[in-house]
Amino acid sequence: MTPSTKTTSRPLVIASIMASMAMVAIEATIVSTVMPQIASELGGLHLYSWVFASFLLAQTAMTVVFGKLSDLYGRKPVMFAGIAIFLAGSVLAGFSWSMPAMICFRLIQGIGAGAIQPVALTIVGDLYPARERGKVQGYLASVWAISAVVGPMIGALIVQKLSWGWIFWMNVPIGLAAAAGFWLYLHEAPTVRRSSIDIVGAVLFTVGIAALMIALTDFGIGNTGSAALWTAVFAVTLVLFVLQERRAADPMVSLRLWGARIIATVNGAAMLGGMVLIGITTFLPMYVQVVLQRSSVTAGLTLTMVMLGWPIGATLTSRTFHRVGLWRMVLIGGALIPLGTAAFALLSSQSTPALAGVGSFVMGLGMGVMSLASLILIQEAVDVAQRGVATASNVFSRNLGSALGATFFGAVFNFGLTRGDGAMAFTDDQLRLLLQGSHGSAATDAGIRMALGGSLHLTFVTMLVVSLGVVALALLLPKEGLESHAIGAGKPAAK
Repeated sequence: MTPSTKTTSRPLVIASIMASMAMVAIEATIVSTVMPQIASELGGLHLYSWVFASFLLAQTAMTVVFGKLSDLYGRKPVMFAGIAIFLAGSVLAGFSWSMPAMICFRLIQGIGAGAIQPVALTIVGDLYPARERGKVQGYLASVWAISAVVGPMIGALIVQKLSWGWIFWMNVPIGLAAAAGFWLYLHEAPTVRRSSIDIVGAVLFTVGIAALMIALTDFGIGNTGSAALWTAVFAVTLVLFVLQERRAADPMVSLRLWGARIIATVNGAAMLGGMVLIGITTFLPMYVQVVLQRSSVTAGLTLTMVMLGWPIGATLTSRTFHRVGLWRMVLIGGALIPLGTAAFALLSSQSTPALAGVGSFVMGLGMGVMSLASLILIQEAVDVAQRGVATASNVFSRNLGSALGATFFGAVFNFGLTRGDGAMAFTDDQLRLLLQGSHGSAATDAGIRMALGGSLHLTFVTMLVVSLGVVALALLLPKEGLESHAIGAGKPAAK
């Protein structure tokens, strides 16, 4: 798609892109910081991880669909649709009356985010040649770093001074400003492009992942019969999905592309890395606030260190990969992830939040190194004509890992809280009173913190095991020249 550069104001369009992406970025950090208070008020602690998983599931499933719709109908209308859906979900989420309602409205937000992120990056690709795109991507990356710093502090202030609903409602003016910028300053040239959308594949994927997430949740709370049923649904859907992707003219997931060794290992590492990252994002604030008995601001700052380490790791990679080698950078980044995760497994009730902050920084550093090196690696390993789909596969893998990780670690968390008789170690009301400062007896409060600390420790140890899989996959990367690993019949991309 070729934009009309005569009338398009590139700086103002980029400002609109940064505003639209800021909604998604700030929402992630704010929600993860204040979710313990929201969960304690709404109840349904066993559904805690679904608040994150529903968003990520919808975002992951819809990313490819909206990307193709933008090819068919243009970037502007799809971006408008994404912003409108995201704002509708935000407004409704602020009025949530229960955890199931919150999960539903977060899913709507995720659908909108599934349009905003890929289409925003596509607009950048339309407006800027490759030699200028790196600087613009740096501006977009700064949005996530700034949001990581500002988000937790804004969330803490909103919870203390206003209703928690404002963490969602604050998106409305930002989204309207972004939409106005696109309307006024982005002018696309007319284009006609034919493409097929694998709707059946998208539906099967969504149903399959949802079934897997429900199975994990039921297993975590001891509903083994229901878990087995949903596992069977997942298995059947998986078979149908593979058959559909084999026969689809334009499949949602290219099985041929994923079958290449470089793509499979790099995307597998991205998926496991995404699982660990969402696990820390979901459960670290709860540990710091309840077990370490620190404020939500402190909890947010420990989590912020992930996003501070990420751009540093990416910057170091961009300056050294041509000397060190891409596969070595992937291995270095992969090794830093379990090193950082180990700090969380070492946390105890006597620990200082600084240990959690150091672990977050090291983990973010590793994610920054691995993500950029992986992206360059897969782009250079395929034909030029396949770079777009290869890049999308990497983003897709990380999002899929986040969706699965939120539910998987939520199941581990629920399993750790379940006593031998199948009951939870404490009630939602007890946790709510503890978070709100209305302490019960010293013995009761200590018991809640001990039970929660034990469950979270089990969750962190499981994250450490999963993060070791990132290293294992990185070791499987081929170390010889990339030319011999180009995928497809054409010539490999020029170095």
